[in-house]
This record gives sequence, structure tokens and C-alpha cells, in this order.
Amino acid sequence: MAISRELAQRGHPIVLVSNQGEALRSAAEALQADFGVQTYTVALDLARPESAALLHDEVTQRGIAVDILVSNAGILMFGEVATADPVKSNTILQLHVVTPSLLCTYFGGDMRARRHGYILFMSSISANRPFPGIAHYGSSKGYLRSFATALREELRPWGVKVTCVMPGAVATNLYAQTSTPVETAVKYKVMMPAEVVARKAVAAMFKGKANLVPGAMSKVSNAAMRYTPRALIRLFQAHTDFLPRPD
Repeated sequence: MAISRELAQRGHPIVLVSNQGEALRSAAEALQADFGVQTYTVALDLARPESAALLHDEVTQRGIAVDILVSNAGILMFGEVATADPVKSNTILQLHVVTPSLLCTYFGGDMRARRHGYILFMSSISANRPFPGIAHYGSSKGYLRSFATALREELRPWGVKVTCVMPGAVATNLYAQTSTPVETAVKYKVMMPAEVVARKAVAAMFKGKANLVPGAMSKVSNAAMRYTPRALIRLFQAHTDFLPRPD
């Protein structure tokens, strides 16, 4: 929503996609009221295998040419791979890996043909260090970072710019099902407000930057995660209840 507002205030019409129908309508009405831009809604579960094709068909039938593709839908999944719910595992992989890739085939192909466009991926600093407990999340975000890098070079000659954003913790409802004290984390700058990340991300996209780690704390956390020895991670796991251990 913060990215949508950032784009809308720059005068861009918005296509909003979500599986939350009521919230989707409210968001569209708010953007129209606040910025006077045209908004379109598509109620769709982006974790469905066929969702990329369905979305492309829908906007094409409406006569909409998408110049900016923002891949931002995501969920947080914590726990061991061996004991994970296979349905939820499939959901996060579809949402973080399969759908973004196929959206770039459909919409990226359109941009390539027009010789113009922007694609923005929301990855994470967790892409830089595989961590036990978030294997699906971190690895899928790592995929997005790698995919964005390759896609950027493929589309560069065709006038399409690709940007990958790797923030640290951002104060969104990603943490709604956890005990994370979001307000306190924002107060002490452990988390960034979504509006700040959105502003930096959109600015980086229009400047044609390849990668962005927004905010000082994210940069510090990114460096710490990148260079944390695996032995230290194992030591932490062995002496805490971070994950279950056999008796």
C-alpha cells in the first residue's frame, strides 16, 4: 500500500492485486480520493500456480498497459522444513518464486516490446545469509535477488529497468501473526516504517539502480548477516530454544 501511495502521488494510475477483497476496494478508494488517480482492482490469490497468466489476461482485456511492475506480495514462514505444513510451504514458494518469475515473462515481455518499463522486486537482507528457521523465506528472497540481477541484464538493451530492494525488518502486517513488538521496534529504529522504504524504493527504481538496501540499520544488519560465521549460528542454535533439538 505504501508503494502504491508513493506511485499515486507521482500521478501514476494503479492496478491493485490482492486476495483480500474488502481491503482491496478500500485501498483503491483511498488512492482515488487522496491523489485523484485512476485505480483498478483485481481480486486474485497470487499464490495460485495460474495467477500470473490470469492477471495478465485480466489487465490485457481491460486495455491496460503496465509500465511498472511491483513484485511485493509475500508472507513470513518460520520453522523447520522437515516439520513444515506442505501446503504453506507450497504457498510461500509460489508467492515468492513462481508467480514473480512468470509475471516478468508476461509483463516483462510487454515492456520489452514497447522498449520501456520498470520492474521492482522486494527481496530482503535475509537473501544474503541462509538462516535456520527461515529456510523457505530466506532462500526464496535469495532467488529474487539472483533472478533480478539476471533479468536486469536481459532487459537492459530493451530499455527496461530492473531494481531489487533488500530491506531489513519493515513495519507491515507481515508480523501480524507473531509476537513481534512492531511499534517498539520502529521507535528504536530496529524496524523501518513502510512509507520510508516505499519512498526510497520508488526513487531507486526511477533512477535505474540495480540494488538498494534502504536505511542505516538495514545496511548494518545486511553486513552483519553477510559476514556472520556459520559456526556462530550453530553455536547460537545449540544453546538456545531457537529451534527444537533432539533429547
